[in-house]
Amino acid sequence: MIPVLVTGAGGFIGHHLVKYLVGRGYWVRGADLKLPEYEPTAAHEFLQCDLRLHDACQRASQGMEQVYHLAADMGGIGFISGSHAEITLNNTLISAHMAKAAADNRVKRFLFSSSACVYPMHLQTSPDVTPLSEDVAWPAQPEEGYGLEKIYMEKLCQYMTEDWGLSTRVVRFHNVYGPLGTYDGGREKAPAAICRKVALCPENGTIEVWGDGLQTRSFMYIDDCVEGLYRLMQSDYTAPLNLGTDEMISINDLVDVAAAVAGKRIAKRHDVSKPQGVRGRNSDNALIRQVLGWEPATLIRTGLEPTYRWIEAELAAGRGGRLPDAAE
Repeated sequence: MIPVLVTGAGGFIGHHLVKYLVGRGYWVRGADLKLPEYEPTAAHEFLQCDLRLHDACQRASQGMEQVYHLAADMGGIGFISGSHAEITLNNTLISAHMAKAAADNRVKRFLFSSSACVYPMHLQTSPDVTPLSEDVAWPAQPEEGYGLEKIYMEKLCQYMTEDWGLSTRVVRFHNVYGPLGTYDGGREKAPAAICRKVALCPENGTIEVWGDGLQTRSFMYIDDCVEGLYRLMQSDYTAPLNLGTDEMISINDLVDVAAAVAGKRIAKRHDVSKPQGVRGRNSDNALIRQVLGWEPATLIRTGLEPTYRWIEAELAAGRGGRLPDAAE
């Protein structure tokens, strides 16, 4: 069995990836500050450790052939727009130490999880955004904090490949969602937050939407995400690669999809004082189709169904909120 490390294995994507890799016959070690929140880990071994520390990264990567490095201090737009110092410091320590440890321990392949937040802000000022291709990231103007650290680490991976021979892969995530993801507490992403609000809202009720709702995004279902990660790790492609769908949708329309899944009529109350991020962001998938002969294909309506049902069940069970009576 090939030994593989998944950092961030207590988080949403990492937990799903561990299950996927175990199902494919890999021996998987997970590492994170915390255990998975919603179900037990499938990892053969789980190191609960602080990956900001060099020694923890050395211990976690020792004896591994491949490292999927997903660990990061992150969350939704409310968190990443108000925690620049915390995010930048923590993620710099986590990722630089883990990459160095992978090189020291002669890991054969190291995959770094970057983000669409690396793309220049001036290219994302309209909801009708031109899909972002990998080659437009430079000259750089990433999102403050989270995006800045990601684009720096992309270059560090390149340098470690060129100077030290560490075989790296770099994936730029575009908004991942699905069951078993954070849905409350301030770090949740838009699909989960909207599903929670809709589930808690009575028929003909009103939910708050951050911004004017015209801002656009593409959203990738978790099953496509882990499949894409695996395919990229097996490939020989070492430059940054988008991983997301190219189905762009406005936040207003995302609310309507969630309401349709719930079978409810929902009104929107917009709060333009709240963070809303860039006006438009969409993935250009031409390169991933060329490199992998594959791309994420789950439509938002298809993926939001199991996501909403899971969040609804969590709330009904009294975890993270309360379902109001229909009369409220």
